[in-house]
Amino acid sequence: MNKIDSFVLTGPTASGKTELALALSDYLPIEIISADSRQIYRFMDIGTAKPTKDELSRVPHHFIDIKNPDEYYSAGVFEKDADNTIQEIISRGKIPVVVGGSGLYIKALCEGFFQDENSSSELLAIREQLEQELAEKGRLALYQELSAVDPISAQKYSDMNPRRVIRALSYYRLTGIPFSVSHSSQLIEKNYNCYYFAIDIPRKLLYDKINLRTVNMWNNGLLKETIKLLEMGYTENLNALNTVGYKETILFIKGNLSKKNTISRIQQNTRHYAKRQLTWFKNQCPEIKWLNQNLTENVKFLVDFIKKKSVF
Repeated sequence: MNKIDSFVLTGPTASGKTELALALSDYLPIEIISADSRQIYRFMDIGTAKPTKDELSRVPHHFIDIKNPDEYYSAGVFEKDADNTIQEIISRGKIPVVVGGSGLYIKALCEGFFQDENSSSELLAIREQLEQELAEKGRLALYQELSAVDPISAQKYSDMNPRRVIRALSYYRLTGIPFSVSHSSQLIEKNYNCYYFAIDIPRKLLYDKINLRTVNMWNNGLLKETIKLLEMGYTENLNALNTVGYKETILFIKGNLSKKNTISRIQQNTRHYAKRQLTWFKNQCPEIKWLNQNLTENVKFLVDFIKKKSVF
């Protein structure tokens, strides 16, 4: 079966993914698959930097505003839903482009999760822990662990591809059985050739953009949006609200932070999040193509690249 060429615009928060995707839509018949684990939620527009109504009207977007803040959604569910949506987009003669910074969503779509019918939620938790270890320790440490518990898989993955190493370690941590001798060792390969692109922004400039965007979020109604969510009955303990921007604003509402400290903390936590994203992309997507900051050049490059790969 011929694999589908899939184009992914990713990168840290505030790096300009939305702007680039919208500019791309002026030249190619694309539809956007949003890979953002918070923009799936309704009523959370300002705090998630969701595209505006005007931006959403310029090109079809999928997986934005599909769930209420208290409804369950996961990378595994996204994988299945996005697979179906991509097929529908292609059937319309359009080009699906994945846009977002949620690494686990992107990985699920492009690489897939192996499934264990008895413990899918536990498996996901283990994978998330391994993702954190990858970001903190690097792929060599995970590969060394795999070599100790499953030398056959380690030999097979001698290139230390982090996606496959994590798959094998996930299964071992879940079951205590080496992945190489498991019935799950025959992975179902995803039907995609994924090409990853991201904008390379100097760290200081990225942090300046984050700081400015945070101030604009506050001035544009982040506090009002958070109050409305709480008045609707959504509690601070929900995963959707226990995220950067909302959790700090809730502390302000409670009187635990001043306005100045709230904005400062959101800025700091967003910078930390961006740093973790960059570490993830470095470790998980060594094949990523880093673009410069020139929007016109990036659009031209991507248009030419996608035209060479796509039939539409």
